[in-house]
Amino acid sequence: MPESWYIVAVLGVMFMITFALRAVPFAVIGPLRESVFVATLAMWMPVGILGFFALSTLHNSALTATGAYVWEAAVAAAVTIITHLAFGRRTLVSVGLGTLTFVALVNVF
Repeated sequence: MPESWYIVAVLGVMFMITFALRAVPFAVIGPLRESVFVATLAMWMPVGILGFFALSTLHNSALTATGAYVWEAAVAAAVTIITHLAFGRRTLVSVGLGTLTFVALVNVF
């Protein structure tokens, strides 16, 4: 069994690394607030992630052994996109409604 000082030292190092990793983004955010690149990323990244999830869902549904759930996935992706555009780009709402649509369609039909 390791000695107490060893455990305390390991926990101390873990604390310092965790603290540093959490503090660094706040330390460098100041200069990045005025960056055009960061503003562009903030605008396009959520849309890119949603697009990736939609394509991944459709791709995985189409490649299953039976090809099941393809139309359900397509409808859910459409609901997600429409909800995202109609309700002010609220990612949580659109992804949640798309997921609920998919689950409902799979379990009802």
